Amino acid sequence: MLLSRQGTPRLLGPLLLEHLGLEALPPLVAADGLDGLLSAAGFHPREGVRGVWEREGRALMAGEEALEDGGRLVWTRPVPLSSERVAERVRYLSLASHDLRGSLANIRSYAALLLNGRVPLEPKAQRGLETILRNADRSLSFAQDFFDSSRAELGALAVERERQPLLPILDAAVERMRAASSAASVALVMDPLPDLPDVEVDAGRIQHAVEAFVHHHLVRAQPGEELHVRAVSLGPQVRVEVRRDGAPVPEEDIVAVFQCEERAFRERKLEDPLRVFLARQEVEAHGGQVGAQTDAGGSTLFLTLPVPLPRELAHPAGWQA
Repeated sequence: MLLSRQGTPRLLGPLLLEHLGLEALPPLVAADGLDGLLSAAGFHPREGVRGVWEREGRALMAGEEALEDGGRLVWTRPVPLSSERVAERVRYLSLASHDLRGSLANIRSYAALLLNGRVPLEPKAQRGLETILRNADRSLSFAQDFFDSSRAELGALAVERERQPLLPILDAAVERMRAASSAASVALVMDPLPDLPDVEVDAGRIQHAVEAFVHHHLVRAQPGEELHVRAVSLGPQVRVEVRRDGAPVPEEDIVAVFQCEERAFRERKLEDPLRVFLARQEVEAHGGQVGAQTDAGGSTLFLTLPVPLPRELAHPAGWQA
């Protein structure tokens, strides 16, 4: 952030607000400077360490630099957690996940038990139990995404890679989203794929990422539109696209699609922003990237995955160096 000599603040990029967890700069930042900014965001100085500020397990290095014109440059940088602190946070998240998901799973189990047809139910009671079951499933899915994303931020997302073809993963994602697309009256099409190299991935993680892209489009699609899932080999990587043919998406929405907090505050809901953000984390954990594009005919979310090097052939028996 740049503070001019008159004290007028100007952001030089989005990262400072991301580091502080703020939507906008506090109104008195021009007068209070760095200390006031960090205090307004809930940070406090770390005891015995100059320039480091803390808040609820998050630590930042922060400082000010004087400029020749009399202004000041204010900067922040996250401080990596120690391995012991990361392990402690992961254990904490595991406890929270167990308690929350355990309660939701019990609610879901009893609702499903009552809906198995052995107990006669009045129509109103049946509709109520179906609503409970549907919302329990939705809450369990959201909880899983929330805790997985939190682990990913700590660099502790579980990823079990295995060399395998990509087609079955994409097929599974499309079939899983088929019912949702039908309910939205949107065609979900798996385009014919060219010959693709095998990838070394956690199939569940990549399937979740593709499903997140499909779900994001479905929320915005109009009845009669089409979604296409396709993939192409691009030299050292494979690119997977989920394309919506329909109304174009505003450029500002495309730019922010993977920015979880910004979208959550703007849309006043976290479910879809978190799902798409976790998809980004899952792809990046594989060494890949995500992106979004829009044009007059619709919009595309895509991910790229690196292609592993060919396995080295074993030396023949009896071979000597």
